[in-house]
Amino acid sequence: MVEIVSNLLRQELANLAAADKRIDGRGRWESRDILLETDCLYNAEGSAKVTWGDTIVYAGVKFEVRAPWPDRPTQGSLMCGAELRPVAALKYEAGPPSPESIELGRVVDRGIRESGCIDMDSLCIIPGEKVLGVMIDIHVLSDQGNVFDASALAAIAALKTAIVPAERFDIGEDYPLQVQKTPTMCTFTRVGGRYVIDANVEEETGGEERVHITLAEEGHLHSLQKGLKGTLTPAEFAEILEVAQNRCAELAELVKSKEA
Repeated sequence: MVEIVSNLLRQELANLAAADKRIDGRGRWESRDILLETDCLYNAEGSAKVTWGDTIVYAGVKFEVRAPWPDRPTQGSLMCGAELRPVAALKYEAGPPSPESIELGRVVDRGIRESGCIDMDSLCIIPGEKVLGVMIDIHVLSDQGNVFDASALAAIAALKTAIVPAERFDIGEDYPLQVQKTPTMCTFTRVGGRYVIDANVEEETGGEERVHITLAEEGHLHSLQKGLKGTLTPAEFAEILEVAQNRCAELAELVKSKEA
């Protein structure tokens, strides 16, 4: 029954694409409404909530003092994890992190890490002995499509508002975490034979491969990752990269509007 419904949905999406339409009436490059809130978790050093259509994501930032990695004795660390639980959607199960949770955390982590927005050397306390570790926790409360972009937006907004609890660690006075860039993500999903942005849950169910592009405000490509099976042509990539540049610039401005 699941496969029959999926095939019927794919056919409907293909028919809509042929008429240059989408299942919820949006254009190809039109996003759902986005609401960004910051400083919304009292027990986190930095936090953000993103309501993207009916998708809801929280991100929280915490710090720890730890030993540096042996091959990077003067650099702090960054870790990003994600939780996809049954409360977000019936397709998720309770238990150990699922492959979907692991993929979500890694894709968001890669976009932030490769942008170099955090100077890891600035997190060093005592070379070879103590550094600060930055931990980003992402919790999806409702998955109605495009949790990747919502999670990436929440993560960078939480980092931008994070306060390092230096007094608690007895290393000085509290200070804002220095985040030099604003990397944001734009995800493209092939639906009905063409790419669209901000796929909703029906489009993800009946769609095919997806491409995640992370850029910062200078327009540099910081990460590019493809999910699921399928290929794209050079012409398709050129088209979606141009769209991503405009879209990521808009998302970066939204984050900056929440900075103090």
